[in-house]
Amino acid sequence: MFASNPRELKRLLKKMGIDVEELTGVKRVEIVLEDKKILVKEPQVLVFKAGGQVFYQVSGTPETIQQSEEAKQVEEVKIPEEDIRFVMEQTGASYEKAREALLKTRGDILQAIMILREG
Repeated sequence: MFASNPRELKRLLKKMGIDVEELTGVKRVEIVLEDKKILVKEPQVLVFKAGGQVFYQVSGTPETIQQSEEAKQVEEVKIPEEDIRFVMEQTGASYEKAREALLKTRGDILQAIMILREG
């Protein structure tokens, strides 16, 4: 027998040792695959906790975005905040420009500084 309303379903799941909670204020969920992204804007996200594990259920309308090779390479680079700040101090560039230069150079600080000073 299935519960006819959310409150009843939550009560039944709790009896089975499963806690359910809805995450509020979620703007989007991204699932990043090797060759594409699945983007769900304004999803409903439920969190299930059972047996020491946490499960997320995402409901909404998915949008699939194919990724170019260049976008994948840029995404893989993690730029530390201190590197961005250092490049900003050395060049007088804005945060965005310093970060962009570091992404373009795949994190090479010296090369990023040279690009910003030449440009």
